[in-house]
Amino acid sequence: GKADDMGGASRFRGLAGTLPGLAGLQSRLRRSGLSGGARAKRMADLAAPYLTRRGRMAQECPEHIARRINVPIACTTVEDRRRSELIAHGQHLARQDRWEDLGLLIQQYDKSRAATTTGMPLAELLAFGARQDITQPVENALTDPGLMPAHAPRGGLTELEHVLDEHPDDYGVALVVAHAHIDIGWAWRGAHYTDDIPPRDWQRFKRHFERASEILDQFDPFAEDSPALLAARCALLAAEDMPQSRVADDFEDLIDLDPANPRHMRSLGYHLLPRWFGSYVKLDFEARRTAERTADIWGKGGYVWTYLDAITVDPDALDLVDGELFSQGLKDILSRRDDQHTVNLLAAFCAVTLWTPRYSRLGKGGEALTRLRKNTGWIVKRHLKEVHPMIWGLAAHRPGTDHDPTELASQGRSLALANIARLFEKPLRKGAQIDWTEKGPTALN
Repeated sequence: GKADDMGGASRFRGLAGTLPGLAGLQSRLRRSGLSGGARAKRMADLAAPYLTRRGRMAQECPEHIARRINVPIACTTVEDRRRSELIAHGQHLARQDRWEDLGLLIQQYDKSRAATTTGMPLAELLAFGARQDITQPVENALTDPGLMPAHAPRGGLTELEHVLDEHPDDYGVALVVAHAHIDIGWAWRGAHYTDDIPPRDWQRFKRHFERASEILDQFDPFAEDSPALLAARCALLAAEDMPQSRVADDFEDLIDLDPANPRHMRSLGYHLLPRWFGSYVKLDFEARRTAERTADIWGKGGYVWTYLDAITVDPDALDLVDGELFSQGLKDILSRRDDQHTVNLLAAFCAVTLWTPRYSRLGKGGEALTRLRKNTGWIVKRHLKEVHPMIWGLAAHRPGTDHDPTELASQGRSLALANIARLFEKPLRKGAQIDWTEKGPTALN
């Protein structure tokens, strides 16, 4: 494939996202006007200092590494298939007007805390599929407002509101309609934390969130034993006048109702960043509190889950991180849940995300950064059984940015193999082959 072309500049593409400075070098070379071959040679010269810092083995091209590293590559995972199946099933039930069946199934999944291996609730996937025909055209059109008549959003939502009128006591159906309003509200507002939003768009955002709140207010999440209703309430914080006063309490209720699901803790940490509803001090405080409250399930892992997305979005969140506590949390998580999605997620975070250029000039967080990076080795050697390329590719980029899936997977494969090669540099240089067995990677001469 293109990313494996040994004769072009793409030879180094897979490494650029994980080595401080290489992404900038690549960008400047693309604008230089040099041919592909000339760019590749120049890139090799300029990249040498960066590559040396991470280990010389990383200089080898991905295909050379791949021939002697026999780790399974899972291009399509069970997680991917399960998500697609649930979304498609929700969409099918909605198209067939089988709303009673859909509402009941959402409630059953919700009350049983059924989720994918990543913690994505099956109830939310069904609800997403059920509203997709309404929300997706609006979201697409809002990227180019000229494509959408002014009445388009109201028409689809009116149909959903009629469905809700027919099933007023079904909170599964209510979740579909409320989330449709939330999705369209975000489409008008934009999914960024900037305050530079046109007043008209802000009013539409607020109006949709107010309607979602009215719908959700008809149901008691605790009486219904429903994490999905609490999660939807947390989603409404973005439209509150004083969300800072509620964010910790609202998420605490959600986490206490569904403590085995890490997505709630990750969302809490993200929303406690200064750009949203908190501060770094508040983030650290709640990370420690969450770890204590969920210790029977996660050990110290709640500290990691609360910090994970916050650090990924904002490097300054590392300023107050306790590197030793975080590292212990990683061990506690993987001693309890070592599914390969989680293993790849945490390995790529330590090996790729924390090496991207935006982490290269930290102040107080530098010591924690160094400690966190060192976790790559034991995670890979003790727990990795297969590589999920998309996870490694996503780890090299800022969250929320769009990328071609094929290129992202190719980059992720290159990043994973380069980092594995660095961990086994000595045996590989001696001509060994790295085979993955049930006990982990083994060097064979």
